[in-house]
Amino acid sequence: MITAGFNPQDLEQDWTAALKKLAEDRVVDKLWDGDHTAIQTDPTEVANRLGWLHVIEDSLRQWPRWVLSADEIAEGASHTDLGEFDHVLILGMGGSSLFPEVLARTFAPGEGFPELIVLDSTDPAAILRTAAQCDPERTIVVAASKSGSTIETRSHLAYFWNRQSVGKNFVAITDPGSDLEALAASRDFRFIAHGVPEIGGRFSALSAFGMVPGALMGLDADDLLCTAEEAADMLGRDVAVEDHLGCQLGALMAVAAQHGRDKLTFLIEEPLAAFGGWVEQLIAESTGKHGVGVLPVVGEPADSPDAEHRLYVVIGDVDLSSFGEDGLPGPSVHLGVEEPQDMGAQVFLWEFATTIAGVVLGINPFDQPDVESAKLAARGILTNRSEAPEETGLQQALGQLRPGDALVIGAFVDPVLEPELQASRLALGRACGVATTLGIGPRFLHSTGQLHKGGPDRMVFVQVVSNDEADVAIPGETFSFGELKHAQADGDLAALRASGKRAFRVSLEELLQAGK
Repeated sequence: MITAGFNPQDLEQDWTAALKKLAEDRVVDKLWDGDHTAIQTDPTEVANRLGWLHVIEDSLRQWPRWVLSADEIAEGASHTDLGEFDHVLILGMGGSSLFPEVLARTFAPGEGFPELIVLDSTDPAAILRTAAQCDPERTIVVAASKSGSTIETRSHLAYFWNRQSVGKNFVAITDPGSDLEALAASRDFRFIAHGVPEIGGRFSALSAFGMVPGALMGLDADDLLCTAEEAADMLGRDVAVEDHLGCQLGALMAVAAQHGRDKLTFLIEEPLAAFGGWVEQLIAESTGKHGVGVLPVVGEPADSPDAEHRLYVVIGDVDLSSFGEDGLPGPSVHLGVEEPQDMGAQVFLWEFATTIAGVVLGINPFDQPDVESAKLAARGILTNRSEAPEETGLQQALGQLRPGDALVIGAFVDPVLEPELQASRLALGRACGVATTLGIGPRFLHSTGQLHKGGPDRMVFVQVVSNDEADVAIPGETFSFGELKHAQADGDLAALRASGKRAFRVSLEELLQAGK
């Protein structure tokens, strides 16, 4: 069950006007009818992107088959004293990996089921560490990609298939007709689960991309689907717009951004904190385009600076006693969560609200017009090797910050450095008086990368890239994982600069020093 409290403060008048406009335009009815004119007159990337509204029923129907496949793995594991499989390794990027990671960090595996691990890094050290952790004979490898052509996922699959070329140890999750489906069939993978082509990646958590990993780790993920189904009923066409939580939340997000409160700051109860990584992608990639957008801020404490440019979202039971009776220093939304399974309801609520935010902002929440720029630049660099961009002093980059800006750190490094980078992020945010975000590359390219290139010019980008002590070859490719990582970093920086953004590469050592 979803509960919500809204404190719009000085945004109330425009918030109310936005809700009235949504009602006049019959946006909720049109969405449930699959009418693209709820978003725009052109049906392109709208008419074929509304499948998330109806996927719950489809996933509940397929759930027994997914569970049967998972049970076969678990039952096989019980045939020996040590078990046949210890790990499920998810190879995926963005919408194909973020919700599985939420599940892995929020829930323990069911009894007798393997541990879930997500790999979405091209850093050689991360590849080698994951390989050392996962015995190839005792790991189910899941290649997840809607398109079937994601370069990171295909490279990961080539590497892990080269270690253990046994089809029964592999699973594919992909849309029908993809190259990955054909490859999986030719290699006799244990099974192939299909996504729904009418759902974009960031809206796919309640489809096979989120639910099959849950089944493989032995979760009662149908509980998530049932709470999502309850949320869908609460957000139906029969609910008046002024009482419709999806409309209320989405309209407030958009109106806040229009008033300069575009830093949507999440304060999430600790057991559910991993949810922030999923919702960050949903909002950033859906709203950040054509010079507008909402910047999700995840992982900052409640008393972080620049409150005048924030809208706060509190999920669950978060201690806010330090703020006294006046509460948070800005407009806020409080969403109640009774138990972790309510995350399914939160997924559907945020999908609906983000769609509504797109309507109010006047953009299509289902396209991603700027995502390809960094990919194309990286491919060009892999083909025509060039010298890496020069580094800039950190203080010079910070000097570009203006009031209301955010400091955005993109780190192409081994993910084990994230805690140290987080310390630097928070220290710099306080020193500069701004909101901050931190993304580990190439993960963030598939998450917040669209907002970075297409969103408002209210961000200063600081990029760091680590050198690799050892490299790892990609079977069948002319480039290595290390070369891919560096090309992705160079390509992202080039794409940011081509978009007119204030983007700088600085020394990793200098950035880490800022947190000490």
